Amino acid sequence: MARYTGPKTKIARKFGEAIFGEDKAFEKRNYPPGQHGNNRRRGKKSEYAIQLMEKQKAKYTYGILEKQFRNMFKKATAAPGITGEVLLQLCESRLDNVVYRMGIAPSRSAARQLVSHRHITVNGEKVNIPSYQLKAGDVVGVREKSKSLEAITNSLANSSNVYEWITWNNENKEGTYVSVPARIQIPENINEQNIVELYSK
Repeated sequence: MARYTGPKTKIARKFGEAIFGEDKAFEKRNYPPGQHGNNRRRGKKSEYAIQLMEKQKAKYTYGILEKQFRNMFKKATAAPGITGEVLLQLCESRLDNVVYRMGIAPSRSAARQLVSHRHITVNGEKVNIPSYQLKAGDVVGVREKSKSLEAITNSLANSSNVYEWITWNNENKEGTYVSVPARIQIPENINEQNIVELYSK
């Protein structure tokens, strides 16, 4: 699958927050890129620009391309519940995101690579589709042959994140996607209502 591989700090500066995780370069220059980036008198953004930016932030955060994101929005619209909340829940239920949340990988792009290279199993079966949608109760694990991979052991050793909707057993190198997270349990700073309004125009 094609995905964004450009400079991540530049994107983070555009949104004014480190959306790809810890970023020392962003901390030094946490204002928008470009010639007028540090100019405090930048023009007021239109409603459309704000909504578009929120959608782009969500896409970059979860590493999802436009077509895929639009399809997820259609799915969220058809599902019961609040559309914006359901959209974020679908993003969180992706296999690459849960691998990242469990601490198996230090970033979503690293998680995507682990899944694509068949290092990850779901309910004991190898799955190499990063966008695979997990259901409550699914067990995500590291393939037996991959348990000693340095990248995985290092990531798990440095991981301190705990989420109520995920359990992790470090001995077995597997965890359970216990339930779909409620909006309050999703830490991402995304205004999903802006995305809904943008797509509803």
